[in-house]
Amino acid sequence: MRAILSGVHQKKGKQVLEFELLDVAVSLDTAYVLFVEKNSLASIMKPISKVLSHNIIRVNIDAQDFHFQSEDQTEFEWQIFLINNNLTNKNVIQVESEYLSDRHQLELTSYYQFNSDAQGMALFNIRTHQSDEEFMINSVNLTDENLEITGYNKINGTLIKNQRIILKNHTTEGTLEYPVTKKLFEGMFTVAIPLTDIPQNSIGELFIEYELNGKSIKQRLIISKSLAGQSTDIQLAGNREITLEKRYDNGILVKEFAGASLLQKVGAAGGKAGTIIDVIKMIQDKLNLVRMRFLFKSGHSPYDNTTIIFESFGGRQVSDSPYAIYKVFKTLYPGINMIWSIDRSQKKFCKENQIAYVIRRTNKWVRVLEKSQFWISNARFPTWVKKPNYVTYIQTWHGTPLKKLGLDIENVSMPGTTTVKYHKNFVREANRWDALVSPNDYSTQIFRSAFGFNNQILKIGYPRNDELINTQPEDIDAIKEQLGIPLDKKVVMYAPTYRDNQFAEKGKYTFELPFDLDDFRKSFGDDTVLILRMHYLISNALDISDYSDFVYDYSNYPNISDLYLVSDLLITDYSSVFFDYAYLKRPILFYPYDYHLYKEELRGFYLNYEKDLPGKIAENSKQLLAEINHALAHPDMSANEKFMNFYNRFCAINDGLSSLKVVNYVMHQIESGM
Repeated sequence: MRAILSGVHQKKGKQVLEFELLDVAVSLDTAYVLFVEKNSLASIMKPISKVLSHNIIRVNIDAQDFHFQSEDQTEFEWQIFLINNNLTNKNVIQVESEYLSDRHQLELTSYYQFNSDAQGMALFNIRTHQSDEEFMINSVNLTDENLEITGYNKINGTLIKNQRIILKNHTTEGTLEYPVTKKLFEGMFTVAIPLTDIPQNSIGELFIEYELNGKSIKQRLIISKSLAGQSTDIQLAGNREITLEKRYDNGILVKEFAGASLLQKVGAAGGKAGTIIDVIKMIQDKLNLVRMRFLFKSGHSPYDNTTIIFESFGGRQVSDSPYAIYKVFKTLYPGINMIWSIDRSQKKFCKENQIAYVIRRTNKWVRVLEKSQFWISNARFPTWVKKPNYVTYIQTWHGTPLKKLGLDIENVSMPGTTTVKYHKNFVREANRWDALVSPNDYSTQIFRSAFGFNNQILKIGYPRNDELINTQPEDIDAIKEQLGIPLDKKVVMYAPTYRDNQFAEKGKYTFELPFDLDDFRKSFGDDTVLILRMHYLISNALDISDYSDFVYDYSNYPNISDLYLVSDLLITDYSSVFFDYAYLKRPILFYPYDYHLYKEELRGFYLNYEKDLPGKIAENSKQLLAEINHALAHPDMSANEKFMNFYNRFCAINDGLSSLKVVNYVMHQIESGM
């Protein structure tokens, strides 16, 4: 028998769930529905309230019953089961889902939503502690005449009264108000703002005011889903243009500006020559790829002298664990031939530091790669790179995983690939690795499952973190001087992840800081500086030229360990940098301003984000500033029990000798003739 959640009806603030049953072979007289919460394993049993036919049943619930007070849990995921206790046996059937609901507000700070997991099984999600400053809408569109907005006008069955939409001008602080007078459907409102009302050369943000249970409320309008499929750009008479944009915090900006002049249009037409050049370059790249594939198929024999190829982040840096291993090799075994695989951007660094190199995707690169006996890398080589059977490929990887990896990513949303293709390429590449470096037992288990990896794992800690263990205080001062950071100021480091959904098109990524630099300067600018470490895909999307007196952008600085060492506090969101920073036993703050959107729509997490982290979580910029102030006043976390439990789980394995252990592993391979 199968059970499918086929509908949900709202009735007097309660919910009526409708299930379709397939292949019913037994009586339902003793059947009931069981809800099990995935994290806490709490359970709630509900009887069948009505049998509409032999295969349609209904169950009444009150969503308010499905969350409880908990300091470290704000999201509740209930799986649904149909249990049938008859005389002969007990049937347990997990309910599937054909019903996906919109978000329904329970209160100002909580909502529920019916969803399904990757296997199509029903989920009843409830989130509490959401911001009471936000109001979720369903759609926002530009038509020929109006800016049109739709949303719900009830909260858990209670009607919202005296709704009005407000457009606030960021420049003048002026506001325009539009009362909500129309219903789109029962329970939903729609409002139209005339485009002629929108001021010229303006940036406006949308808000809503209304009354609920006699209380006046003002909130910022947000939309969690992407604006794909909605009309976000319109050309108006008089050379005007209006666009809609979604902010990093899901707020909605309305921008009005002058359209392109005739001269600009002519210039744009002339600019197509640049497009032609791009097309020619793309054709050249494709031809070069064909040539690379052919060269890798040519027969090669290994060098007489042992040769090791090092590569970091696909040649974009000379850094990370491969560089730490390289430096130990140069000290202990300078007679071994060592060559770095790099992009052209790294030529200057290599020349200044007397590092032998070869430029990626050249004829020489193919020859050197194919004739070397060892590859040491922290990322994947292209799938078309052929690995000879005499090569030992050591993969150091580049972080303890928080976000799901490889086969564990259920829905890949990155440009230029599909989920099936991504999984296939990941497994194919991983099984070329002869040894994989792991920093702890947690990572080892994930690497096995996420990579489909069955070869040798070296559980020794990441070589790049040896520096964090072995560096002395006087060395830190020297690093600060090298970086140009004042010795008498505290240092806050912001190192967020990049979002898989933050691309405008293939190869173009976007980002904006999720907190106000003016507020930061006002609160901490006298004795504190801020250093930024953005992902390489988005590091060129920021303009901080007005804040050069206290903000330093080190996104392209090759050695992130130096940045850890000079920082008194780390702020991140979902980046795995906090696993490494914890070695220093200094405070860590988490600012996941888009946590639920990221978790639900992108990659998901291995850890319980709300329970397992070694630091406080700030839900908005106001909380963030308050937590920064507290953290800077408590610089040593070694007496914090929760932090040290995290440290012992993820960091304790590393004794500062990880690089040496990889070197010894390679030398054993050489000496044994493997």
